Amino acid sequence: MTVYLVGAGPGDPDLLTVKAARLLQRADVVVYDRLIEPALLNLAPPWAEMIDVGKRPGAPADSQTRINDVLVDRGRRFDCVVRLKGGDPFVFGRGGEEALELRAAGIDVEAVPGITSAIAAPAAAGIPVTMRGISSGFTVVTGHQDPNTDQWLDWDALARAGTTLVILMGASRTAVISQRLIAAGMASDTPVAVVYSATTDHESVTRTTLAELPDIEVTNPSTLVIGPVAAQSVLPPELAPLDRHEPNQKEILR
Repeated sequence: MTVYLVGAGPGDPDLLTVKAARLLQRADVVVYDRLIEPALLNLAPPWAEMIDVGKRPGAPADSQTRINDVLVDRGRRFDCVVRLKGGDPFVFGRGGEEALELRAAGIDVEAVPGITSAIAAPAAAGIPVTMRGISSGFTVVTGHQDPNTDQWLDWDALARAGTTLVILMGASRTAVISQRLIAAGMASDTPVAVVYSATTDHESVTRTTLAELPDIEVTNPSTLVIGPVAAQSVLPPELAPLDRHEPNQKEILR
């Protein structure tokens, strides 16, 4: 009996790993998040129990506790339980917390890596997070920290790092992000790209600057890319997503 913490990737079903697909095909139970591409669930056997545990705005604060209870219960009763998470299970996916809960309950657990949107979203938009002569590294942070934690992001250090900054779950905090980074010394004209719904048919990219970021409408699921590379567009036009700052470009739906 094993619970598999499986990364579903950034959205496009074709980006699911082979191992993840094989596990879904033999799963007894699939416990999945809100933003999972529905087509992925069709890989599971018709007899598999499908449990939607996606967190939604206004959901009870103890929802993660209930998810842990579901995983422990099903992990004790079934041979193959797939905990399907967007992106990678250990990149802001609470996979570490769930793994510890399962181990504490004496249940075998295995992590199956997935492609995180922190890398996939910029790549799909034609933005290399590292590029010789422009950026020698990248930093990934969350824009929405747990208010109960005493670990806070050092925005001064992030602004000084000189690397590409990728922010996940920051859609509702763009004004604060812009203010904190500029106050910490990052140039107000630093390029920013907002990649919405990366790798899906709804994907688009909005290019702006750090100072103008609060004026842009940003909705989830969006990935913020901040730094000189955000001005890059290395893909040919026919492969690039809709760029809201290029009104003459035809919308490409893949």
